[in-house]
Amino acid sequence: MVATTEQRGEFALGWKVLLASVLGVACGASPIPFNVIGFTVEPLIAEFGWTRTQIVMPITIFGIIASLLAPFFGSLADKYGVRKVALYSTLAFGLSFGLISLTPTALVTSTLYIYYALWVLVGLVGIGSTPVSWSRAINLWFYKRRGLALGILLMGTSLAAIIVPKLAVWGIENYGWRSMFAIIAVLPLAVALPLGYFLFREPRPDERPKAISSASGNLTGVALGVALKDYRFWLIWLSIATIAGAFGGAFINLPAMLSDRGLDAQSAASVMGVLGIGIFAGRIITGMLLDRFWAGFVAFPLLCLPAISCYLWLGDSIAFPVAATAGFLLGFAAGAESDLIAYLTGRYFGMAHYGKIYGMLYMPFGFFSALSPIIYANVRDTTGSYDPILSVAIFAFFIGGGLLMLLGRYPESLPEVEPPADKGKLAMEAR
Repeated sequence: MVATTEQRGEFALGWKVLLASVLGVACGASPIPFNVIGFTVEPLIAEFGWTRTQIVMPITIFGIIASLLAPFFGSLADKYGVRKVALYSTLAFGLSFGLISLTPTALVTSTLYIYYALWVLVGLVGIGSTPVSWSRAINLWFYKRRGLALGILLMGTSLAAIIVPKLAVWGIENYGWRSMFAIIAVLPLAVALPLGYFLFREPRPDERPKAISSASGNLTGVALGVALKDYRFWLIWLSIATIAGAFGGAFINLPAMLSDRGLDAQSAASVMGVLGIGIFAGRIITGMLLDRFWAGFVAFPLLCLPAISCYLWLGDSIAFPVAATAGFLLGFAAGAESDLIAYLTGRYFGMAHYGKIYGMLYMPFGFFSALSPIIYANVRDTTGSYDPILSVAIFAFFIGGGLLMLLGRYPESLPEVEPPADKGKLAMEAR
Protein backbone atom coordinates (compact mmCIF):
# COMPACT_ATOMS: atom_id res chain seq x y z
CA MET A 1 0.00 0.00 0.00
CA VAL A 2 1.35 3.46 -0.94
CA ALA A 3 1.81 5.83 1.98
CA THR A 4 0.06 9.19 1.71
CA THR A 5 1.48 12.57 2.72
CA GLU A 6 -0.54 12.37 5.94
CA GLN A 7 1.17 9.10 6.86
CA ARG A 8 4.78 9.90 5.93
CA GLY A 9 5.05 13.67 5.74
CA GLU A 10 5.62 15.94 2.77
CA PHE A 11 9.41 15.96 2.81
CA ALA A 12 9.64 12.19 3.26
CA LEU A 13 7.64 11.68 0.07
CA GLY A 14 8.83 14.59 -2.01
CA TRP A 15 12.55 15.00 -1.27
CA LYS A 16 13.77 13.31 -4.47
CA VAL A 17 11.56 15.51 -6.61
CA LEU A 18 12.70 18.55 -4.64
CA LEU A 19 16.37 17.67 -5.15
CA ALA A 20 15.93 17.24 -8.89
CA SER A 21 13.96 20.49 -9.05
CA VAL A 22 16.62 22.49 -7.18
CA LEU A 23 19.28 21.41 -9.67
CA GLY A 24 16.85 21.91 -12.55
CA VAL A 25 16.31 25.51 -11.50
CA ALA A 26 20.05 26.04 -10.89
CA CYS A 27 20.95 24.81 -14.38
CA GLY A 28 17.98 26.33 -16.17
CA ALA A 29 17.22 29.41 -18.20
CA SER A 30 16.17 31.50 -15.22
CA PRO A 31 19.56 32.09 -13.54
CA ILE A 32 22.26 31.08 -16.02
CA PRO A 33 21.90 33.78 -18.73
CA PHE A 34 21.60 36.52 -16.12
CA ASN A 35 24.72 35.30 -14.28
CA VAL A 36 26.79 35.14 -17.47
CA ILE A 37 25.93 38.19 -19.58
CA GLY A 38 27.57 40.78 -17.30
CA PHE A 39 30.98 39.17 -17.73
CA THR A 40 30.83 39.38 -21.53
CA VAL A 41 30.87 43.19 -21.54
CA GLU A 42 34.64 43.74 -21.49
CA PRO A 43 35.64 40.94 -23.91
CA LEU A 44 32.93 41.92 -26.41
CA ILE A 45 33.93 45.58 -26.26
CA ALA A 46 37.53 44.52 -26.83
CA GLU A 47 36.71 42.28 -29.81
CA PHE A 48 33.87 44.11 -31.55
CA GLY A 49 33.75 47.63 -30.10
CA TRP A 50 30.05 47.28 -29.30
CA THR A 51 28.43 49.60 -26.74
CA ARG A 52 27.33 48.35 -23.33
CA THR A 53 23.73 48.74 -24.41
CA GLN A 54 24.31 46.51 -27.45
CA ILE A 55 26.10 43.92 -25.32
CA VAL A 56 23.38 43.55 -22.69
CA MET A 57 20.62 43.69 -25.32
CA PRO A 58 20.62 39.85 -25.68
CA ILE A 59 19.37 39.43 -22.12
CA THR A 60 16.50 41.76 -22.98
CA ILE A 61 15.72 39.83 -26.15
CA PHE A 62 15.87 36.53 -24.29
CA GLY A 63 13.87 37.76 -21.32
CA ILE A 64 11.06 39.36 -23.30
CA ILE A 65 10.58 36.30 -25.51
CA ALA A 66 10.71 33.95 -22.53
CA SER A 67 8.28 36.02 -20.47
CA LEU A 68 5.75 36.18 -23.31
CA LEU A 69 5.95 32.40 -23.71
CA ALA A 70 5.69 31.68 -19.96
CA PRO A 71 1.86 31.32 -19.94
CA PHE A 72 2.08 28.97 -22.94
CA PHE A 73 4.65 26.72 -21.27
CA GLY A 74 2.64 26.88 -18.04
CA SER A 75 -0.48 25.72 -19.85
CA LEU A 76 1.49 22.84 -21.38
CA ALA A 77 2.55 21.78 -17.89
CA ASP A 78 -1.08 21.96 -16.70
CA LYS A 79 -2.29 19.87 -19.63
CA TYR A 80 0.47 17.33 -20.30
CA GLY A 81 2.31 17.21 -16.99
CA VAL A 82 5.31 19.16 -15.79
CA ARG A 83 7.84 16.34 -16.25
CA LYS A 84 7.77 16.41 -20.05
CA VAL A 85 7.83 20.20 -20.26
CA ALA A 86 10.70 20.61 -17.78
CA LEU A 87 12.94 17.88 -19.20
CA TYR A 88 12.49 18.70 -22.89
CA SER A 89 13.00 22.40 -22.24
CA THR A 90 16.13 21.74 -20.18
CA LEU A 91 17.58 19.73 -23.07
CA ALA A 92 16.70 22.44 -25.59
CA PHE A 93 18.06 25.20 -23.36
CA GLY A 94 21.42 23.47 -22.91
CA LEU A 95 21.83 22.86 -26.63
CA SER A 96 20.78 26.38 -27.67
CA PHE A 97 22.95 28.07 -25.01
CA GLY A 98 25.94 26.09 -26.19
CA LEU A 99 25.31 27.24 -29.77
CA ILE A 100 26.19 30.82 -28.76
CA SER A 101 29.81 29.62 -28.75
CA LEU A 102 29.54 29.47 -32.56
CA THR A 103 29.19 33.26 -32.88
CA PRO A 104 31.33 34.36 -35.87
CA THR A 105 34.43 36.51 -35.56
CA ALA A 106 34.62 40.23 -36.18
CA LEU A 107 35.42 39.51 -39.83
CA VAL A 108 31.70 38.93 -40.41
CA THR A 109 29.80 42.23 -40.65
CA SER A 110 26.51 40.71 -39.42
CA THR A 111 28.04 39.23 -36.27
CA LEU A 112 25.88 41.33 -33.93
CA TYR A 113 22.64 40.12 -35.54
CA ILE A 114 23.77 36.50 -35.56
CA TYR A 115 24.63 36.85 -31.88
CA TYR A 116 21.18 38.26 -31.19
CA ALA A 117 19.52 35.49 -33.23
CA LEU A 118 21.20 32.82 -31.10
CA TRP A 119 19.80 34.47 -27.99
CA VAL A 120 16.34 34.53 -29.61
CA LEU A 121 16.58 30.74 -29.90
CA VAL A 122 17.45 30.44 -26.22
CA GLY A 123 14.37 32.49 -25.34
CA LEU A 124 12.08 30.39 -27.54
CA VAL A 125 12.98 27.05 -25.97
CA GLY A 126 14.28 27.79 -22.48
CA ILE A 127 11.37 29.00 -20.37
CA GLY A 128 10.18 25.49 -19.53
CA SER A 129 13.43 24.95 -17.61
CA THR A 130 12.60 27.76 -15.17
CA PRO A 131 10.46 27.77 -11.98
CA VAL A 132 7.41 28.16 -14.24
CA SER A 133 7.61 24.37 -14.60
CA TRP A 134 9.50 23.07 -11.57
CA SER A 135 7.43 24.99 -9.00
CA ARG A 136 4.19 23.38 -10.18
CA ALA A 137 5.42 19.99 -9.05
CA ILE A 138 6.62 21.36 -5.70
CA ASN A 139 3.25 23.01 -5.07
CA LEU A 140 1.61 19.64 -5.78
CA TRP A 141 3.85 17.76 -3.33
CA PHE A 142 3.81 20.32 -0.48
CA TYR A 143 1.20 22.38 1.34
CA LYS A 144 1.91 22.63 5.09
CA ARG A 145 5.60 23.24 4.39
CA ARG A 146 5.09 24.81 0.98
CA GLY A 147 6.89 28.04 1.80
CA LEU A 148 10.01 26.19 2.97
CA ALA A 149 9.85 23.75 0.04
CA LEU A 150 9.62 26.60 -2.48
CA GLY A 151 12.46 28.36 -0.71
CA ILE A 152 14.59 25.24 -1.06
CA LEU A 153 13.53 24.86 -4.71
CA LEU A 154 14.54 28.40 -5.57
CA MET A 155 17.88 27.93 -3.84
CA GLY A 156 18.80 26.70 -7.29
CA THR A 157 19.22 30.30 -8.41
CA SER A 158 21.46 30.86 -5.37
CA LEU A 159 23.66 27.94 -6.39
CA ALA A 160 23.86 29.39 -9.88
CA ALA A 161 24.78 32.85 -8.56
CA ILE A 162 27.55 31.33 -6.42
CA ILE A 163 29.01 28.94 -9.02
CA VAL A 164 28.24 30.29 -12.50
CA PRO A 165 29.99 33.72 -12.27
CA LYS A 166 33.24 32.11 -11.10
CA LEU A 167 32.95 29.44 -13.79
CA ALA A 168 32.21 32.10 -16.42
CA VAL A 169 35.23 34.21 -15.44
CA TRP A 170 37.45 31.11 -15.43
CA GLY A 171 36.16 30.07 -18.84
CA ILE A 172 36.68 33.52 -20.35
CA GLU A 173 40.17 33.95 -18.90
CA ASN A 174 41.36 30.49 -19.98
CA TYR A 175 39.45 29.70 -23.18
CA GLY A 176 37.73 32.90 -24.33
CA TRP A 177 34.16 34.11 -24.14
CA ARG A 178 32.86 31.80 -26.90
CA SER A 179 34.08 28.64 -25.19
CA MET A 180 32.60 29.91 -21.93
CA PHE A 181 29.10 29.46 -23.36
CA ALA A 182 29.87 25.82 -24.27
CA ILE A 183 31.31 25.19 -20.80
CA ILE A 184 28.25 26.61 -19.03
CA ALA A 185 25.94 24.58 -21.31
CA VAL A 186 27.31 21.41 -19.74
CA LEU A 187 25.38 22.21 -16.54
CA PRO A 188 21.84 21.68 -17.90
CA LEU A 189 22.87 18.82 -20.17
CA ALA A 190 25.07 16.78 -17.82
CA VAL A 191 23.68 17.69 -14.38
CA ALA A 192 20.03 18.76 -14.44
CA LEU A 193 18.78 16.54 -17.26
CA PRO A 194 19.97 13.13 -15.97
CA LEU A 195 18.82 13.79 -12.40
CA GLY A 196 15.49 15.12 -13.61
CA TYR A 197 14.95 12.06 -15.77
CA PHE A 198 15.43 9.65 -12.88
CA LEU A 199 13.99 11.61 -9.93
CA PHE A 200 11.45 14.20 -11.10
CA ARG A 201 7.70 13.55 -11.38
CA GLU A 202 4.29 14.83 -10.23
CA PRO A 203 2.58 13.08 -7.32
CA ARG A 204 -0.21 10.60 -7.85
CA PRO A 205 -3.59 11.76 -6.48
CA ASP A 206 -3.13 9.67 -3.29
CA GLU A 207 0.27 11.35 -2.70
CA ARG A 208 -1.04 14.92 -2.88
CA PRO A 209 -1.66 16.97 0.28
CA LYS A 210 -5.38 16.88 1.06
CA ALA A 211 -5.64 20.69 1.19
CA ILE A 212 -5.04 21.14 -2.56
CA SER A 213 -7.69 18.63 -3.65
CA SER A 214 -11.44 18.20 -3.26
CA ALA A 215 -13.07 15.23 -1.55
CA SER A 216 -13.19 13.47 -4.92
CA GLY A 217 -9.45 13.94 -5.42
CA ASN A 218 -9.58 16.68 -8.07
CA LEU A 219 -7.37 19.75 -7.79
CA THR A 220 -8.99 22.99 -6.63
CA GLY A 221 -8.40 26.48 -7.95
CA VAL A 222 -9.73 29.27 -10.16
CA ALA A 223 -9.44 29.51 -13.94
CA LEU A 224 -7.12 32.08 -15.51
CA GLY A 225 -10.07 34.22 -16.62
CA VAL A 226 -11.33 34.42 -13.05
CA ALA A 227 -7.87 35.28 -11.74
CA LEU A 228 -7.56 38.11 -14.29
CA LYS A 229 -10.70 39.71 -12.83
CA ASP A 230 -9.31 39.55 -9.28
CA TYR A 231 -7.70 42.77 -8.00
CA ARG A 232 -5.19 40.67 -6.06
CA PHE A 233 -3.78 39.28 -9.32
CA TRP A 234 -3.03 42.79 -10.55
CA LEU A 235 -1.53 43.92 -7.23
CA ILE A 236 0.86 40.98 -7.40
CA TRP A 237 1.53 41.70 -11.10
CA LEU A 238 2.36 45.36 -10.48
CA SER A 239 4.53 44.54 -7.48
CA ILE A 240 6.52 42.00 -9.50
CA ALA A 241 6.90 44.43 -12.42
CA THR A 242 8.15 47.24 -10.18
CA ILE A 243 10.63 45.13 -8.24
CA ALA A 244 11.90 43.30 -11.34
CA GLY A 245 12.37 46.58 -13.21
CA ALA A 246 14.58 47.90 -10.44
CA PHE A 247 16.40 44.64 -9.72
CA GLY A 248 17.20 43.26 -13.18
CA GLY A 249 19.34 46.15 -14.33
CA ALA A 250 21.26 46.36 -11.06
CA PHE A 251 21.99 42.63 -11.17
CA ILE A 252 23.07 42.39 -14.81
CA ASN A 253 25.14 45.57 -14.76
CA LEU A 254 26.69 44.90 -11.36
CA PRO A 255 30.07 43.66 -12.72
CA ALA A 256 30.36 46.73 -14.95
CA MET A 257 29.11 48.98 -12.14
CA LEU A 258 31.75 47.65 -9.77
CA SER A 259 34.41 48.00 -12.46
CA ASP A 260 33.52 51.68 -12.75
CA ARG A 261 34.08 51.95 -9.01
CA GLY A 262 37.54 50.38 -9.09
CA LEU A 263 36.96 46.64 -8.45
CA ASP A 264 38.54 44.05 -10.76
CA ALA A 265 36.71 41.12 -12.43
CA GLN A 266 37.60 38.61 -9.72
CA SER A 267 36.37 40.94 -6.98
CA ALA A 268 33.17 41.54 -8.94
CA ALA A 269 32.68 37.78 -9.29
CA SER A 270 33.17 37.46 -5.54
CA VAL A 271 30.49 40.10 -4.97
CA MET A 272 28.20 38.13 -7.26
CA GLY A 273 28.96 35.08 -5.14
CA VAL A 274 27.98 36.98 -2.00
CA LEU A 275 24.82 38.03 -3.81
CA GLY A 276 24.16 34.34 -4.41
CA ILE A 277 24.56 33.66 -0.70
CA GLY A 278 22.04 36.44 -0.08
CA ILE A 279 19.61 34.77 -2.48
CA PHE A 280 20.20 31.49 -0.65
CA ALA A 281 19.40 33.07 2.72
CA GLY A 282 16.43 34.96 1.30
CA ARG A 283 14.92 31.77 -0.13
CA ILE A 284 15.07 29.79 3.09
CA ILE A 285 14.19 32.53 5.56
CA THR A 286 11.34 33.86 3.43
CA GLY A 287 9.99 30.35 2.91
CA MET A 288 9.99 29.63 6.65
CA LEU A 289 8.31 32.97 7.39
CA LEU A 290 5.62 32.38 4.76
CA ASP A 291 4.69 29.11 6.49
CA ARG A 292 4.04 31.09 9.69
CA PHE A 293 2.92 34.62 8.78
CA TRP A 294 0.76 36.37 6.20
CA ALA A 295 2.70 37.14 3.01
CA GLY A 296 2.27 40.93 3.13
CA PHE A 297 3.95 41.20 6.53
CA VAL A 298 6.82 39.08 5.25
CA ALA A 299 7.21 40.77 1.87
CA PHE A 300 7.30 44.49 2.60
CA PRO A 301 10.40 44.74 4.82
CA LEU A 302 12.34 42.18 2.77
CA LEU A 303 11.63 43.82 -0.59
CA CYS A 304 12.82 47.18 0.75
CA LEU A 305 16.35 45.87 1.42
CA PRO A 306 17.65 46.54 -2.14
CA ALA A 307 16.98 50.25 -1.61
CA ILE A 308 19.87 50.13 0.85
CA SER A 309 22.00 48.36 -1.77
CA CYS A 310 21.33 51.06 -4.36
CA TYR A 311 22.24 53.76 -1.85
CA LEU A 312 25.53 52.04 -1.00
CA TRP A 313 26.45 51.74 -4.70
CA LEU A 314 26.06 55.47 -5.35
CA GLY A 315 29.30 57.36 -5.98
CA ASP A 316 32.57 57.01 -7.86
CA SER A 317 34.35 54.43 -5.68
CA ILE A 318 33.48 51.63 -3.31
CA ALA A 319 35.33 49.30 -0.93
CA PHE A 320 34.88 45.56 -1.40
CA PRO A 321 33.19 44.99 2.02
CA VAL A 322 30.58 47.66 1.26
CA ALA A 323 30.00 46.29 -2.24
CA ALA A 324 29.62 42.77 -0.83
CA THR A 325 27.17 43.92 1.85
CA ALA A 326 25.06 45.67 -0.80
CA GLY A 327 25.21 42.54 -2.95
CA PHE A 328 24.02 40.38 -0.09
CA LEU A 329 21.01 42.63 0.59
CA LEU A 330 20.08 42.72 -3.09
CA GLY A 331 20.32 38.93 -3.28
CA PHE A 332 18.29 38.43 -0.11
CA ALA A 333 15.40 40.44 -1.55
CA ALA A 334 15.67 38.66 -4.90
CA GLY A 335 15.30 35.37 -3.06
CA ALA A 336 12.25 36.69 -1.26
CA GLU A 337 10.55 37.91 -4.46
CA SER A 338 10.89 34.63 -6.34
CA ASP A 339 9.51 32.72 -3.35
CA LEU A 340 6.56 35.06 -3.23
CA ILE A 341 5.56 34.65 -6.88
CA ALA A 342 5.19 30.88 -6.59
CA TYR A 343 3.71 30.96 -3.09
CA LEU A 344 1.12 33.66 -3.74
CA THR A 345 -0.01 31.98 -6.97
CA GLY A 346 -0.77 28.73 -5.17
CA ARG A 347 -2.38 30.30 -2.07
CA TYR A 348 -4.62 32.86 -3.77
CA PHE A 349 -5.53 31.00 -6.96
CA GLY A 350 -5.03 27.28 -6.29
CA MET A 351 -3.40 24.50 -8.28
CA ALA A 352 -5.96 23.54 -10.93
CA HIS A 353 -4.65 26.17 -13.39
CA TYR A 354 -1.42 26.99 -11.61
CA GLY A 355 0.79 26.84 -14.71
CA LYS A 356 -1.23 29.39 -16.70
CA ILE A 357 -1.61 31.80 -13.77
CA TYR A 358 2.00 31.48 -12.65
CA GLY A 359 3.06 32.01 -16.26
CA MET A 360 1.06 35.24 -16.39
CA LEU A 361 2.67 36.41 -13.14
CA TYR A 362 6.11 35.34 -14.34
CA MET A 363 5.57 37.49 -17.43
CA PRO A 364 6.23 40.86 -15.72
CA PHE A 365 9.15 39.31 -13.85
CA GLY A 366 10.77 38.13 -17.06
CA PHE A 367 9.80 41.16 -19.13
CA PHE A 368 10.94 43.90 -16.76
CA SER A 369 14.01 41.95 -15.60
CA ALA A 370 14.95 41.85 -19.27
CA LEU A 371 14.08 45.47 -20.11
CA SER A 372 15.80 46.90 -17.04
CA PRO A 373 19.42 46.02 -17.98
CA ILE A 374 19.38 48.05 -21.19
CA ILE A 375 17.83 50.99 -19.32
CA TYR A 376 20.66 50.86 -16.78
CA ALA A 377 23.25 50.45 -19.55
CA ASN A 378 21.76 53.29 -21.61
CA VAL A 379 21.81 55.62 -18.61
CA ARG A 380 25.50 54.71 -18.14
CA ASP A 381 26.25 55.26 -21.85
CA THR A 382 24.52 58.65 -21.97
CA THR A 383 25.40 60.11 -18.55
CA GLY A 384 28.66 58.33 -17.74
CA SER A 385 27.25 57.03 -14.44
CA TYR A 386 24.78 54.52 -13.04
CA ASP A 387 23.83 56.87 -10.19
CA PRO A 388 20.69 58.41 -11.79
CA ILE A 389 19.01 55.04 -12.37
CA LEU A 390 20.10 53.73 -8.95
CA SER A 391 18.35 56.72 -7.37
CA VAL A 392 15.12 55.84 -9.19
CA ALA A 393 15.44 52.21 -8.15
CA ILE A 394 15.53 53.15 -4.46
CA PHE A 395 11.93 54.41 -4.68
CA ALA A 396 10.81 51.50 -6.88
CA PHE A 397 11.77 48.93 -4.26
CA PHE A 398 9.68 50.68 -1.59
CA ILE A 399 6.65 50.94 -3.89
CA GLY A 400 6.84 47.33 -5.05
CA GLY A 401 7.01 45.98 -1.54
CA GLY A 402 4.20 48.20 -0.31
CA LEU A 403 1.72 46.96 -2.95
CA LEU A 404 1.67 43.48 -1.39
CA MET A 405 0.38 44.93 1.88
CA LEU A 406 -2.96 45.46 0.10
CA LEU A 407 -3.64 41.79 -0.79
CA GLY A 408 -5.86 40.81 2.12
CA ARG A 409 -6.29 37.36 3.65
CA TYR A 410 -5.91 34.06 1.78
CA PRO A 411 -9.15 32.53 0.42
CA GLU A 412 -10.65 29.92 2.74
CA SER A 413 -11.73 27.63 -0.11
CA LEU A 414 -11.34 27.30 -3.86
CA PRO A 415 -13.58 25.63 -6.46
CA GLU A 416 -13.06 22.07 -7.65
CA VAL A 417 -11.93 21.59 -11.25
CA GLU A 418 -12.34 18.41 -13.27
CA PRO A 419 -8.97 17.21 -14.66
CA PRO A 420 -8.36 16.99 -18.42
CA ALA A 421 -8.95 13.56 -19.90
CA ASP A 422 -5.26 12.87 -20.49
CA LYS A 423 -4.17 13.77 -16.96
CA GLY A 424 -4.83 10.21 -15.90
CA LYS A 425 -1.65 9.29 -17.70
CA LEU A 426 0.41 11.22 -15.15
CA ALA A 427 0.28 8.39 -12.65
CA MET A 428 2.14 6.25 -15.17
CA GLU A 429 4.96 8.76 -15.67
CA ALA A 430 8.48 7.57 -14.87
CA ARG A 431 9.43 7.78 -11.24
